[in-house]
This record gives sequence, C-alpha cells and structure tokens, in this order.
Amino acid sequence: MTSVKRTIDAIWRIESPKLIAGLTRIVRDVGLAEDLAQDALVIALERWPETGIPDKPGAWLMTTAKRRAIDLLRRNKVLDRKVEEVARTTVLYTEDDVDQGLDGEIGDDILRLIFMTCHPVLSREARIALTLRLLCGLTTDEIARAFLAAESTIAQRIVRAKRTLNAEKVPFEVPERSELKERLSTVLEVIYLMFNEGYTATSGDNWVRPLLCHEALRLGRMLAEISPEEPEVHGLVALMEIQSSRLKTRVGQDGEPVLLMDQNRSRWDQLLIRRGLAALKRSQSMGQPYGPYTLQAAITAYHAQALTPADTDWPRIAALYEALARLTPSPIVELNRAVAISMAFGPAYGLQLLDELNSDPTLKDYHLLPSVRGDLLYKLGRCDEARTEFERAAALAKNERERSLLLKRAADSQSKAAELEEET
Repeated sequence: MTSVKRTIDAIWRIESPKLIAGLTRIVRDVGLAEDLAQDALVIALERWPETGIPDKPGAWLMTTAKRRAIDLLRRNKVLDRKVEEVARTTVLYTEDDVDQGLDGEIGDDILRLIFMTCHPVLSREARIALTLRLLCGLTTDEIARAFLAAESTIAQRIVRAKRTLNAEKVPFEVPERSELKERLSTVLEVIYLMFNEGYTATSGDNWVRPLLCHEALRLGRMLAEISPEEPEVHGLVALMEIQSSRLKTRVGQDGEPVLLMDQNRSRWDQLLIRRGLAALKRSQSMGQPYGPYTLQAAITAYHAQALTPADTDWPRIAALYEALARLTPSPIVELNRAVAISMAFGPAYGLQLLDELNSDPTLKDYHLLPSVRGDLLYKLGRCDEARTEFERAAALAKNERERSLLLKRAADSQSKAAELEEET
C-alpha cells in the first residue's frame, strides 16, 4: 500500500499541471480547476490500491476530473448554457490525447495557465507563488522555503490570488504581443524557478525531477519562438539547455547526489550544450546590457566548456557573480559568489564572505549556508567545525537524498578530524 501511495504521489507531481491547465480552460476558474484536480487525486487514492494503477494514469485522471467538471457545471443552473457549449465542443481526453499532450492543446494550456497566473492584476509575489503551486505542484511549505518567507504568508497569497483572478475574470490565454512584454519578466522567473525545482528538488525522496526540468525547458523554447527579440528569453533558454546537459550525471546508480566537481563530464549531453551556447550567443548579440539569466547562462557556459574541474575559469565565474550581485542583489547570489571566490582564490577568502552572511535573517533556516561553510572549513583542515556545519545543514534540509549526503560528509569530517589528531 505504501509503495502504491508513493507511486500515486509521483504521478500526481507529473500530471497535476496538465490537469489544472486543461480544467482551467473548461471552467475558467483556476481555484475551481485545482479543486477538481484534487478530487480526481482523491478518487485515485481510493481506487488504485484496489484496482491497480492504469496503464495511462494521466488520461485516467484527466477523464475523471473532466467528468466531475461537467457534472458540476450541469448542477449549476446559472451555467446551463455553458454546459451545453462544453458538452458540444469538448470530448473526454483519450489516452492518445495525453500521449500527444506536450505537442498539442494540453501542452499549450500550460503556457496559457502561466500567463493567466502571471497577470499584472496580481502582485509579483502572488504570481510566482500561485504558479509554483499549480505548475510545479509545490506545497506551501516548499514555496515558502524558495521565497525564504513564512508558510502562512505564502498560503494567504495563494488564496487571495485565486480569488482575484476569478473576480477580475482574467482570460485563459497567451496575451497579444502588445501585452506580452509586461508579463514576460514574471513568466521567465516562474519558468526559472520551475526548472530549479526540477534540478534540485526542495523535498521528497529524489534529488532531481527531470520531467519538471524538461517541461520548463519546453516552455522556454516556446517563449523564444513567441518573443524572439527578447534577449533574456534566450538567456534563460541557454541556462536551462546547459544545465539540462548534466541531468544524467547529477545522480548515481542508487539515486544519490553527485556534485558538479565529481560528475563524469564525458557523459554531459553535448547537443544540449551546443544548443545552449547558441542561445547564449543570440542573447549576447542583441546589443543590450546582460540580464540575470544571460549572466547565469554565461556562468554555466564556463563550466560546460571546461574539460575537467581543474580547467574551470573560476576568476571569470567570480566576476560574473559580482556583476549578477550588482544587478540582482540577494543573499543567495552572494552565497554563490562566495563559492566562486573560494574556488578562484582559496577557501579562506570564501569563508570570510560567508561569515558576513551569517547575520542575514533570511538565511537563518537555509541549509546551503552551513553546507557551504562546512565544505570550506573541511578544505581548511578545520574538520570538527566542518562536521558541526554539515550536521546543522542536514537538520535543515528537507530533501532526503541531500540530507543523507550531508550526514555522510559530517561523518567523513569526523573521521578526518580523528586522523589529523593522531598525526599531531
């Protein structure tokens, strides 16, 4: 039973964005669409342990949810006309529909849903929180960690955002070109966060969620076709293409995380790297100041072009992080800059920068701060202190794979400390 429950949970994470997008097209109410999708999930949790998981679980969930949507509309006398229209112009999704979804209407619905939830009638924070909830299937706790905010704050934003979209009757569509630009920056940010959640999962049993990365990259490529003149669109696509080239090497045979410096670079996908470098060149050739996605793509390009970890041009990467920190100041960027500086000029310099971040309240519960500190302390031979930092990072981490890695590093630090003590 537990195994079936885990399988259903994995299916839900994959299928829920398509469900919610398709249902939103029918009922034109994103909050109601999410409720209907959740209803289908509840029915699956009740039936599948007894009947077995269908061969095409996405089609089963879509059919079940759509039937409930039509039943709901029929029960609402005010919407009788709409029921007739829905019954006349739509059919239940078949298995073939879902198979072809990413290339057809279902896949396009996801892009429409992003533009709907990124409507300027909502605040930037509300747009991003709602879209991460619907498109990535993240819990309010996971979104709160991404925002470095309180869970109750995120929950309120999401509820208010759904109500506002319904009250304002925001259309379910990709806007005309004249309205596209004002929503584009938020859409890019959402796709970027969606990709990051796939690249390093906030919680759960898997460190990466490749399908989420693939979907974010697909949406980015679609945006590049819609807005070919926007350099940051190409910058984001470049970033995702190059990062995606490493996905197969980010986990070991047992699903354990493999860090960048330990990855087998010969297994990086060269086609994706070439596509990413071409997209980066397009962005850089447009004659505009580099934006945050183009800068990050340039950083990943230096990694992609280094045949070995020792070949990496860390001083250039540190300079790019400096530019990124000036453009979009944030403690996360500063943390990454500290890592780059430690690699370029030595761990003592990086540790000095990290010590300045210790007082930042937004990083108080952010597990990567003690994780990076632990790594630098270990390199400096301060292994007892490193063990303490790795243990603290493990206590804060929500992802099981990442927690296991951090605990292993804590144990390695303890062993190394004992060896150093024997030598002295």
